[in-house]
Amino acid sequence: QVQMQESGGGLVQAGGSLNLSCVASGRVYPAYALAWFRQRPGEGREFVAAITLSQGTTYYRESVTGRFTISKDYAKATAYLQMNSLKPEDTAVYYCAGTLSPTSATIRNQRTYRGWGQGTQVTVSS
Repeated sequence: QVQMQESGGGLVQAGGSLNLSCVASGRVYPAYALAWFRQRPGEGREFVAAITLSQGTTYYRESVTGRFTISKDYAKATAYLQMNSLKPEDTAVYYCAGTLSPTSATIRNQRTYRGWGQGTQVTVSS
């Protein structure tokens, strides 16, 4: 089973930037995809961004498009989430997750994912 480890969270002022990393360990195949989800205080977990490890196809939720960039290093089985122009509403615990061979219809659905990290806190002050 593939395991995820996130890092890079912290406290930043509005307008600032953070870069999250997610390292996948175990049997990571080329058809694997890595994604970031977040859970804001008092809310459910929501999709943020995803990337396929082989082709690098990316997916974003609308509210982060243009501010967040997901990238990957397949050799290191690592995905990154560069977050710019952060807003207080981006405050959340960010989770990394992985899944094998998702479709464009399922890649945003958290039920698609089997391996989850412990999460990293991102706090944006106003």
